[in-house]
Amino acid sequence: MSPKNIDELQALAPQSVLAEDSASSARERKVVLLIAAVQFVNVLDFVMVMPMGPDFAVALGIDMSHLGAIGGAYTLAAAVAGLACSTFLDRFDRRTVLMWSMAGLALGTVSGGFAWNLTSLLVARVIAGLFGGPATAIAMSIIADTVPNQRRGRAMGTVMGSFSLASVVGIPAGLELATAGGWRTPFFAIGALCVVVTLLSRLLLPELRDHMAQALARPLQLRDAATILARREFWLCYMMAIAAAMSAFLLIPNLSAYSQFNLGLPRDQLGSLYLYGGLASFVSMWLTGRAVDRFGSLGVTLFATALFFGVLWVGFWHWTGAISVIAVFVPYFIANSSRNVAFNATVSRVAQPHERARFMSAMSAVQHLAAAAGSIASGMLLVELPDHRLQGMAALAVVAFGIAATLPLWLGLVERRLRAQALV
Repeated sequence: MSPKNIDELQALAPQSVLAEDSASSARERKVVLLIAAVQFVNVLDFVMVMPMGPDFAVALGIDMSHLGAIGGAYTLAAAVAGLACSTFLDRFDRRTVLMWSMAGLALGTVSGGFAWNLTSLLVARVIAGLFGGPATAIAMSIIADTVPNQRRGRAMGTVMGSFSLASVVGIPAGLELATAGGWRTPFFAIGALCVVVTLLSRLLLPELRDHMAQALARPLQLRDAATILARREFWLCYMMAIAAAMSAFLLIPNLSAYSQFNLGLPRDQLGSLYLYGGLASFVSMWLTGRAVDRFGSLGVTLFATALFFGVLWVGFWHWTGAISVIAVFVPYFIANSSRNVAFNATVSRVAQPHERARFMSAMSAVQHLAAAAGSIASGMLLVELPDHRLQGMAALAVVAFGIAATLPLWLGLVERRLRAQALV
């Protein structure tokens, strides 16, 4: 080969590498946006149901005291599905699992629109939970499979930002649809969105099978679930999930009543609290993802835990009314969302590809159970006074922070194990 030809090849090589990197980056963005859409629809399906509770309770003759069971049916079904899928989910193509999960979620959601009594509505929500739980697990597995570690935090911030966007959009949109077309309309609308996302998954996602060879190399055994539940680094991740979810859901179910009846927030400003909180969470997740990539998950988690403590100090332990309720609790949303992005970025690095979906499925189950436990515990620890104020919120906040303060500890232990494994 002549020197001239060598010079030409050397000149062309950087351009080909740049073109390849650009194409890879475009594919990566496409996958991240699709998974964000999956999470948006999945969360929207969950959050839009409870605000409409009084509407379908009156229409179907359901006692108001049973509305909590409708949300609990979804959560417990998602937890059971997560545990079951932790035995076999890695034996299948990720795209296929995602499509079936979203199709099942569509079925469960649309079935809710056809409910005629409490039992039929509970069955519909159980179906939705059985498929919604695995959808979350497989979505996070796809992100971990397709996005390199150095950009994982940013990708997680984008995907988890859809949680906040769903909360901001879902509640007012569900209520408006229910007002315009009846309580069944939001169920049908979300079901249609699930179908759209299912079709987009088929069109935009490639087959994701690289993890299957090792997973299929051994027969399916029930002890596979025990393996996912028993390993030390996995248990540390489960403890992180418990710390984040339980500390949040000890307070979240009571935040509306506490803000109105204890702190005096007018009812007509309640929507603004959740609107501003959701928007702040959306922005903070985007920024947190970039901060994780630059500074690491532990530093971000320590900052978010300190912010969480500050909110509890001002809003629950030393409330003076000097600043508005909204100004106090918007940082609460920011702290929760930032913690979730940081610890999920670390969790995504723990499992190997051939076991990642099963592990994420078990994580989903643990998070759902921890959220349910926090909600139930808060109801047991609080007392409603005759003027509707909640007695015991300060003590509940102490418990919440005690649990939240363990999150940096668990995360630090996971990070240390990951560094040790990298050196082996």
